Amino acid sequence: MAGNPVLRRDHQVIAMRSDGMRKLTHRELKSARPSLDELKRTARTPVSVVCENIRSLYNVGSIFRTSDGAGIEKLYLCGYTGHPPRPEISKTALDSSESVPWEYIPNQFEAVRMLRKRGYRIIALEHTSESMPYAEADYAFPACLVLGNEVSGITDELLHLCDMAVDIPMRGVKQSLNVSVAYGIVVYHLVSVLQGTCTRAK
Repeated sequence: MAGNPVLRRDHQVIAMRSDGMRKLTHRELKSARPSLDELKRTARTPVSVVCENIRSLYNVGSIFRTSDGAGIEKLYLCGYTGHPPRPEISKTALDSSESVPWEYIPNQFEAVRMLRKRGYRIIALEHTSESMPYAEADYAFPACLVLGNEVSGITDELLHLCDMAVDIPMRGVKQSLNVSVAYGIVVYHLVSVLQGTCTRAK
């Protein structure tokens, strides 16, 4: 450890790396991003998302930002889910409403039926009597992930149009995560499945 800086924390001695690892600068991160024109020519992840009655505009903005990162195909905002332009959405979306293809369709049933006709497998992110842990489910693509209201979840009527349901196992006293957080976990799992980098726990 000679010559390595040492950080003391919680009475433990931690040797800091000396092999040159560093945080990337904002300029480096920005230079690696594709332009909007380049993004339009890039193949997108074959996952679309239907948002049914998402109450919080800040959650909608977070869903946009995560959708941009995951490169999803399209975001369908349905029911009373808010849609751009709204300052509350922009605050958490950070301009990702410009990079993520989206459409406002008031009737969520129409949106799901349209995707089903196009061959999408409809996946509810919801606690149901038949839900599987998201990491143990078998997926087929193209897929449509359905998100519901923060309090009441996906309506029964829309749930009946879904092919399967997945949920996130909870280890504490709360039965669920914030909808935008839960969405991030599951959609990035779908990306991993598509890339073949996902392995199931034995």
